[in-house]
Amino acid sequence: MDHVTSRASASQADPAARNAWAEPGIESLGGGVYRIPLPLPGDALKAVNVYAITGEDGVDLIDAGMAIAQARERLTEALGQLGYGLGDIRNFFITHIHQDHYTLAAELRTTLRGLITLGEGERINMRAIRDVAAGRNEPGFIEMLPAMGAAGLADQIRQFMASHWVGPQPRLQWSDPDHWLADGAILDLRSRTLRAIHTPGHTRGHVVFHDEANPALFAGDHVLPHITPSIGFQPSITRLALRDYLDSLRLMLTLPDSRLLPAHGPVCDSTHDRVNELLAHHETRLEQTREAASAGPVSACQAAEAIPWTRRQRKLADLDVMSQLLAIGETAAHLDVLVLRGELVSHTSAEGVDTYTLPSADAAPLIAYPQH
Repeated sequence: MDHVTSRASASQADPAARNAWAEPGIESLGGGVYRIPLPLPGDALKAVNVYAITGEDGVDLIDAGMAIAQARERLTEALGQLGYGLGDIRNFFITHIHQDHYTLAAELRTTLRGLITLGEGERINMRAIRDVAAGRNEPGFIEMLPAMGAAGLADQIRQFMASHWVGPQPRLQWSDPDHWLADGAILDLRSRTLRAIHTPGHTRGHVVFHDEANPALFAGDHVLPHITPSIGFQPSITRLALRDYLDSLRLMLTLPDSRLLPAHGPVCDSTHDRVNELLAHHETRLEQTREAASAGPVSACQAAEAIPWTRRQRKLADLDVMSQLLAIGETAAHLDVLVLRGELVSHTSAEGVDTYTLPSADAAPLIAYPQH
């Protein structure tokens, strides 16, 4: 999850060095590409990287930031230093629908010419967001908690969200993009060509943008250098998010290795190195999760209570409520992958709680979760 990391290297252990990437400024990456960190006040992630690809007749952005005044001001200042204004933005190529990537683009588009492009796999999340805004449904990440044995936490999350959504800040706008982007679509930006690659897992419709000629991967939240991205934390929940994420990680290894340009964290030399670290991390978590269920049957919440969290190896109860939500959701995702692998079996109680345990010698065939 976004606040749980795999083991940090010695160079990452110093908090000041670890967060230096989030400091205000512009980093030139060569070839007319610039990294612009935009602030996320009050968020553990500190900032989100927006990448500006500059040209003679304008600038294209990879991701856009959150629709808050501080982010808009920082983006305006940064573009000004590069000789551009907000009106020079031609395109917002958004990696996924989370608000720290999408909503500033939606706000700016109301008065500017820039067009928004988003992966077509996010259509279902856009519909789910509108259902939540209209009061027709709760967010999927709340609806999932009772089945994970965490109905009490669902009430705490509702209270947390109600208290944090009250205030003078305008409501975020969730308008459709101008273009829904198909897997494999080619983006001709004059100065370079990018290929959009569908990488579901973090969200259903997450995409990365691959520049093969100038080896670079604009990775969004798919591959992050310091943290393991949250899995399936989105308005429309799928039980297959971790399976999809692991497949999407392996897909990156079929591409030529390239420079990693992440949405959170510093630019790194090798995408493959970090992908291999993330795959190893999840195998470790799968083993820890299997061990937590070995004395079963356990719910996802009970398994999460038996697993250490964060680099400090904290207990679930010691995390804040949003981190507990992410932790339990991730544990459920790992449990479901273990069911698909045949290493665990699942049972749903009369109360609707899913529990997991080791299969018996005469276990029934694997549960096939619906493709949603």
